[in-house]
Amino acid sequence: MNGETSRRNFLLSGLAIPVALNSNASFLPQAEKTKATAALTYRPLGKTGLKPTSVGFGCMNVSDKSVVERAADLGINYFDTARVYQQGNNERMVGAALKPKRKNLIIATKTMSQTKEEALQHIDTSLKELGMDYVDIWHLHMKDKPADLKDELLEAQQIAKKAGKVRFLGVSTHQLPAIVDAVIQKAAHFDVILTQYNFSMDAAAMDAAIGSAAKAGLGIIAMKTMMGGPRMAGRGAQGAALKKEGAMLAALKWVLKNPNVHTTIPGITDMDQIDEDMRAFAESFTDSDQKILTAHLREIRPLYCSMCYKCEGKCPKGLPVADVLRYLAYAEGYGEFQLGRQNFLSLPAETRNVRCTSCTECTIKCPNGVRVAQRLAVAQELFA
Repeated sequence: MNGETSRRNFLLSGLAIPVALNSNASFLPQAEKTKATAALTYRPLGKTGLKPTSVGFGCMNVSDKSVVERAADLGINYFDTARVYQQGNNERMVGAALKPKRKNLIIATKTMSQTKEEALQHIDTSLKELGMDYVDIWHLHMKDKPADLKDELLEAQQIAKKAGKVRFLGVSTHQLPAIVDAVIQKAAHFDVILTQYNFSMDAAAMDAAIGSAAKAGLGIIAMKTMMGGPRMAGRGAQGAALKKEGAMLAALKWVLKNPNVHTTIPGITDMDQIDEDMRAFAESFTDSDQKILTAHLREIRPLYCSMCYKCEGKCPKGLPVADVLRYLAYAEGYGEFQLGRQNFLSLPAETRNVRCTSCTECTIKCPNGVRVAQRLAVAQELFA
């Protein structure tokens, strides 16, 4: 075995996804159901008329359907999946878990398609995999520039809506301040925005953008509330750093203190995480939580890219720095190596072939303290 192969195998060993528990659906005692339901809080989702629980369920990483079933048993009513998650298998699992409770739930999925034809194929496939006649929200996924809101994609959404396949139309973004005005201008089309939002970001800019969108009647859904990882240690440096005791609950409570955030989709993979997230319904954000987050941010800064995109266009070799670091976060934070690699391999060949180790000095100086060259080198070795 050569050195390169050995190194890659070592990196991959830290990203291995554990085998899902082969458990049956959980049926909660009535006392537990009653207690959980009493603690739930709801927020109107913009102009949609929907009232999701303020804490929803991000399904991207979960592979045990009994975890999804238990969340629904406890009263969580908002579930988010996507065509791309787990190479299409996530929608199938989510559908199998939620079909018995479908009428009481709000279910969203997403497409990363670039054309009208592909988008319409995606929604049909999503409905088939979910085993459902419609979804409540269908997002155009990862649209970070106004130019990404192509007329043909908006047309595809309208066709699907008129056909009764979707009820409301959304867009997901990692750069809300850059795209919010364009979405507001199309508020007659869009109903909701799914945006990255967490305590590591520029709170002033994000709060202003969220406030503007909410004022325009758009529903606001927060993703990456826990800084790009669902509390999974042992999957690379970032995954380990994300495991700090109490930090993930504090991060979720930080997001919920913004009244313009109507629901959230923290990534959940097991029963303990459901129990932890249920606490966010009843617990307010405190000074103690702020201290935990401040300490946690100092620890994770060298590893975690908050996607401020201040590095955009500054790499002389043309690397989309923030995007590549996000792909690494999928692998290390979420445990989704295949998703990270799939995104990396979608880059142009000349970009994929760049190696940061060949540069004598990195020209990117992250204002937030991320060790850019080191993190990019890990991504390149892992995915290439």
